[in-house]
Amino acid sequence: MAADRPRRDRRRDDRRSDDVRLADFTIPEMRKALLTAGLLLAIFLLFAYMVADVAVAVVAGVVLGVYAIPFHRWLGRRLHTDRVAAIVTITLVTVPLLAILIYSWVEIAGAAAYMEANRAAVAERLTIALRRVPFAHRIAVEQDLSRWVIALGERTAFVLDEVRDAFDILVISVAVFLFTVYYILTDHRRILRYIRRKIPGRYRDLSRQVSANIRAVVYGALYATFLVQLLKAAVVLSMNLLWDIPLAVVLSIVAFFIGFFPIVGSWVIYLSVALYLAVFRNDIMGAAAMALIGFTVNTVFLSMYVRPKIAAEKSHVLNFYWMFIALVTGVYTFGLVGIIVGPVLIGVLKAIFDTVTGDGTPVRLEAPSEAAYRRRAAG
Repeated sequence: MAADRPRRDRRRDDRRSDDVRLADFTIPEMRKALLTAGLLLAIFLLFAYMVADVAVAVVAGVVLGVYAIPFHRWLGRRLHTDRVAAIVTITLVTVPLLAILIYSWVEIAGAAAYMEANRAAVAERLTIALRRVPFAHRIAVEQDLSRWVIALGERTAFVLDEVRDAFDILVISVAVFLFTVYYILTDHRRILRYIRRKIPGRYRDLSRQVSANIRAVVYGALYATFLVQLLKAAVVLSMNLLWDIPLAVVLSIVAFFIGFFPIVGSWVIYLSVALYLAVFRNDIMGAAAMALIGFTVNTVFLSMYVRPKIAAEKSHVLNFYWMFIALVTGVYTFGLVGIIVGPVLIGVLKAIFDTVTGDGTPVRLEAPSEAAYRRRAAG
C-alpha cells in the first residue's frame, strides 16, 4: 500500500511554502538568485546615476501631478477627453510661471544695463562706504575697477561653459517635469492598479498605512512650505516698498523661489537690500531695521516655527518636533527634494512602527473564502 502512494516532491513543496531555508536551495537555484540580484542592483545603480540630475524634476512632476488629479478629473468630465484636459491643466500651471520669469528677466536686464552705464558712480559710492569700515580705508574701488573687469573677462569662457551646462540641464529638467505631470494625470489609474497587483495580500494593511502617512506628510510639508514662502515674499515686498527699493517686486519673487533651496534663503535678499541702504542711501538705521526684521520674522519665526507647525497640523501624522527634524535635516541632506523626502522617511518609519506595535491598522491575514472551503471539503 505504501508503494502505491505517489511520491511527494520536497522541492516543489518548499517552493509553495512561504519560508524556504537557505540550506534547501539547490546550486542552480542559488546561482540564479545571485545572478538576478546582482543584475537588478547593477541596473538600479545605472538608472539612479542616469536620472540623478533630473531627480528633482521627476519628484516635482509626480507631486504636482498627484495634487492636480482632482482638477484634471473635473476638467476631463467637461472636455470628455483626459489627454486634452491634462494639456490644459499643465498650461494653466506653467503659463503664469513663465510670465513671472519673463517679467523678472526684463527687470533684471534693465537693472544690469543701468549698472553698466553708471559703474563709475557705483564704484565711487562703494569706495566711500568701504572707507568707513575699519582696515578698509585704503581700498579704492574706482581704481581697482579696470583690474576687476580684466579678471572678469579672463573668466568669461569658464562662466559661459557653466551657464551652457546649466541651461542644458534646465531644459532637460523642464521637459522631464512636464512629461512626468502629463504621465501622472493620464495614467494614474493604471499606475495604482499595477502597484496594488504587486503588493501581496498579507502586506496590504501595512501598505495602506504607509501610503496614508506619505500622502498626509507630503500634503502638510508642501502646504506649509508654499504658504511660508508666500509669507516671506510678502514680508520682503513690504520692506522693499516701505524703503522704496528698486526692483521691489522682482526681489520678492526671487525671495519666494530661492527659499526652496538649502543654505540660501530670503536672507540673501534682505541682507543685500540692507547693504544697498547702508552704501547707496547712507541709511544705517534703515539697513539695521531691515536686517533685524528679516532675520526675526523670515528666518527665525516663519522658517523655524510656523512652517513645521503648519505642516504638522495639516498632516495629523507627525508632531511639531518630528516635522521640524524632517524638514530641516531633509533639506540639508537631500537638497531641494528633501522638502518631500525628509517628511516621507519619518512618516514611513512611523507607519511601520505603528503597524508592528499594533498602534496603527492591525494586520489581518486574508481568510479563505467559502468557495475555497467547499472545494477543499469536496476534494
